[in-house]
Amino acid sequence: MTGLPTEITTTAESAPQQGKRATAPSAATDAAVGMPVLELASLAAQIMANVESVIDGKHTAVRTALTVLLAEGHLLIEDVPGVGKTMLAKALAASVDASVSRIQFTPDLLPSDVTGVSVFNQAERRFEFKPGAVFANIVIGDEINRASPKTQSALLECMEERQVTVDGTTYPLARPFTVVATQNPIEMEGTYALPEAQRDRFMARISMGYPDPESELAMLDARDTSSPLGRISAVVTESQLRAMMQAARAVYASAGVKEYAVSIARATRDDRDLRLGASPRATLQLVRAAKAHAALQGRDFVLPDDIDELVVAVFGHRLVPTSRALGHHHQESAPLIEEVVRRIVAATPVPLGSAQRV
Repeated sequence: MTGLPTEITTTAESAPQQGKRATAPSAATDAAVGMPVLELASLAAQIMANVESVIDGKHTAVRTALTVLLAEGHLLIEDVPGVGKTMLAKALAASVDASVSRIQFTPDLLPSDVTGVSVFNQAERRFEFKPGAVFANIVIGDEINRASPKTQSALLECMEERQVTVDGTTYPLARPFTVVATQNPIEMEGTYALPEAQRDRFMARISMGYPDPESELAMLDARDTSSPLGRISAVVTESQLRAMMQAARAVYASAGVKEYAVSIARATRDDRDLRLGASPRATLQLVRAAKAHAALQGRDFVLPDDIDELVVAVFGHRLVPTSRALGHHHQESAPLIEEVVRRIVAATPVPLGSAQRV
């Protein structure tokens, strides 16, 4: 018998049928028709405008969040309380007409509350699978580091393989599938730090930061009587989102751009200030994110500038500094890692003709 989480809400309508492996969507329904990159950029601008009507003065964070969504990755939003982490996740989800679920991670949350559980139906004398909150297109995981390591590990298979295995039966998750998780890095009492294996499954990590004075004043006026989330609605359909994702995947990345990404990743593995460098998965996700970033600019090819702009967000949470580096620089981990990555990028030569088609 499972415990009840503090809060789990979902708009997913249907549950997968039980079997040794639930039937995957047909090619006709799973493969969306692509769209021109300029149309993608136009729809993306509408999503960003929708989100920024709720989140004031955080254009870079909103753009990175949308980049991760279009690249079919997972996003980790890490910052102090009260700066809009959950608000950003909710606004992004509300801008897309797709199924959304929210999990409030707490110490008593069980893995079955996340993935689902098999329940015996006495009337029909068979087990039925009751899907958990991960069976949605966009899953918002609030304060993910407050759940136990056992519950956190329930997301590993979901995030990497887009499937759930319960009692020997595998159920495919909805496509698209994105996890947007938040955590507070300051208050560590009663929390469980995410292990490196799970952090590596997030495509990017962003921080909101405090708003500037003008944005904070505007927030006081806009939220005086009601929440701005109630005033926004979806601006793209699920089929349009699928088409945008396919168009982003089709963006061209030359051999030179790929070599540039690999050179940066390899440099992190040999750097004197890093104990753990970027994984091959990190390199793969950097290129995928760069494709989506290029598409947001209306380009159908990747530039080295796309790599440079995303490398800290994609690599930063995966890298682990040495204790010597932390002690020598008298810095916290995140600023030191950003400094190291910027140094590596500046020292890595850009291949000539890296944006040209061959």
